[in-house]
Amino acid sequence: MSNRLNLLDFSKSNIRTLHLTWFAFFLTFVVWFSHAPMKPLIMEAFDLSLAQWKALLILNVALTIPARIVIGMLVDKFGPRNIYSGLLIISGFLCVAFACAQNFEQLAFLRFLMGFVGAGFVIGIRMVGEWFPARQVGLAEGVYGGWGNFGSAAAAFTLPTLALIYGGDDGWRYAIGSTGIIAGLYGVFFYWRARNTPKGSTYFKPKKSGGLEVSNKKDFWFYCAMNVPMYVILAVLAWKLSPSGVGLLSQTATYILWAGLVALFVFQFSQIYKVNKEMLNGETVPAHDQYKFKQVAVLNWAYFVTFGSELAVVSMLPAFFLETFTSLSLAQAGMLGAAFAFMNLLARPSGGYLSDKFGRRKSLSIFIIGLAIGYMMLSQITSGWPIAFAVLAVMFCSFFVQAGEGAVFAIVPLVKRRMTGQIAGMAGAYGNVGAVTYLTVYSFVDANTFFMIIGASAAFVFIIVQFLEEPEGHMTETLEDGTVQKIQLT
Repeated sequence: MSNRLNLLDFSKSNIRTLHLTWFAFFLTFVVWFSHAPMKPLIMEAFDLSLAQWKALLILNVALTIPARIVIGMLVDKFGPRNIYSGLLIISGFLCVAFACAQNFEQLAFLRFLMGFVGAGFVIGIRMVGEWFPARQVGLAEGVYGGWGNFGSAAAAFTLPTLALIYGGDDGWRYAIGSTGIIAGLYGVFFYWRARNTPKGSTYFKPKKSGGLEVSNKKDFWFYCAMNVPMYVILAVLAWKLSPSGVGLLSQTATYILWAGLVALFVFQFSQIYKVNKEMLNGETVPAHDQYKFKQVAVLNWAYFVTFGSELAVVSMLPAFFLETFTSLSLAQAGMLGAAFAFMNLLARPSGGYLSDKFGRRKSLSIFIIGLAIGYMMLSQITSGWPIAFAVLAVMFCSFFVQAGEGAVFAIVPLVKRRMTGQIAGMAGAYGNVGAVTYLTVYSFVDANTFFMIIGASAAFVFIIVQFLEEPEGHMTETLEDGTVQKIQLT
């Protein structure tokens, strides 16, 4: 059978659902990164230092780490229709509140809460996986992710101009606030029009909530260990905001946050143990229910370097162009910086399609090496470069970054259907771990060194990807009545 996503192969409902879902994701990225192209205006309005601005960039992606884990669980349990609608409405309110902030503390707190909207990506992964067959899910997920991630480029292209149209010192506020209103209204529309599955299809739910079900004791401890980096990077974030960093938190508040993270890890461990208690006490997981957790771990690290680097770079690229090429205006720098995210429209669907057609591991390996080369190219950009060459280098790099993202999520729905939300949530959270890691590095180094470090880390992840096994044959899921149902993977 052809791997092409032929519209004639599907009902209008499938295609309509894909459009409904990618546009929801698109809006989450518009509101999530609405602040990035407004950097000079926001810094001037609040007299921010560069360190304070970089703190906002880190805060913007911090909450998304636990949010994607939680949202993944909620999606698997309550369905994407309910969760996406609620997320859009809530994030719309938060975006308007950010536009109304009156001091740095309010900006920082609301930008931290806005990280919640970044969990929207996880929801659509489960929904698209329900509506498209395995042989074409890579391309469908690529279209969803590509058009959705384009939201950051759309924000960079349009919001500076919109701020000028509104005019005055508060033009940036009205521009950002407008995106929040649109997101909230679309949340209502999405609830009205979207459905979790095609008519007659079963929506598989996890047997238990609170964590991933794993197949053996080795995978249990592997899963617990893979949660540690998420807590470590949140602890680093708290340190960055302490008196040793930008001073947004007192030392006492920092200690309280660290203690809270330890308590949260202990609680999560208890929930994971609860979900897997029978297996740990000697009960054998049926063969048809087993899967290898290393598949999830490899996808986590691949998304760390792909999406993690994209999030970090789209946050700083408009400013990088503005500072490197001093002849550019704010609007021009925003548009050039958007070239990175603009490639999502082509690259992410291409990554999913090539993964469907030529093999999961082979495609992902090529994309990881390509992005390593791309970042090394970006590390060489100086003011002496022609601007056109710099833009071409950015687009070359971004193609491999986003094609890699598409390849990762061409595999996620094929690991274990009933836990797709949780698996997508964990991989997505690792993307944000990567973003916070890279942005923390960026706060200590210049832009050229920053790009070089990302390239070096990608070379290490390439080695990890070689442990990925190709999903093939079929997966099985158990219905509530105990019936085992097979789902084709090829």
